[in-house]
Amino acid sequence: MAAVTALKKDVRKRIKEILAGVSETAIAAQTSNAVGTLLAMPEYKAARRISVYLSMPAGEISTTSIVRDALAQGKRVFIPYTYAVQPPRDGQPRFIMDMLELRSMHDFDSLQPDKWSIPTPSPDSIPSRANSFGGKGITHGTVTTSSEGLDLIVMPGMAFDTRFGRLGHGKGFYDYFLGRCHNASRVPFRIGLSLTEQLLSPDETVPMDDSDFRLDALVTGDGELRRAKS
Repeated sequence: MAAVTALKKDVRKRIKEILAGVSETAIAAQTSNAVGTLLAMPEYKAARRISVYLSMPAGEISTTSIVRDALAQGKRVFIPYTYAVQPPRDGQPRFIMDMLELRSMHDFDSLQPDKWSIPTPSPDSIPSRANSFGGKGITHGTVTTSSEGLDLIVMPGMAFDTRFGRLGHGKGFYDYFLGRCHNASRVPFRIGLSLTEQLLSPDETVPMDDSDFRLDALVTGDGELRRAKS
């Protein structure tokens, strides 16, 4: 475990240095390519309940146009909300993530940036927002078997590989969330969005452990769609 953690740290550092040299113009062009491909996917078209990460200002594919399209198509859109669990249960991280509903583009425009400059719902709006697991507000990590859930989840990452491995930012939010989806109902179809600079060479893989989920599909900034074998 310690060896995998160290390897993950090294890859994050290397990719972060690479991304620092990618221009806003290049990211905008790659965003256009990747989003066009994702919106044409049959899994996206068929999905009625989706989760979309809200992007940082730099260093990753922007998801604003995905949110806009999904809402225009009448899909229910859920966005990440992270919070501290007091106190955490046995085996539970101190900080976890729920997916809460984004009601409209007006709602999206009202979100305020957090410390990572990611648009985030205000604390006073949380209790009234639908949760992807069912009910409203946050779950505090308690999830029972539910008929609710997500059809599809669009996931960020620091690095990706050609075997559909994904390396996050090191907090474990998405993998823990997907584990809860598995326990509650079903794991949604998982799509990663990657700048070309975030895709490792074919002879390199993302360091992974037993808690890490692989993707079902990966869309890269050149517009290519890669699918995992079912």
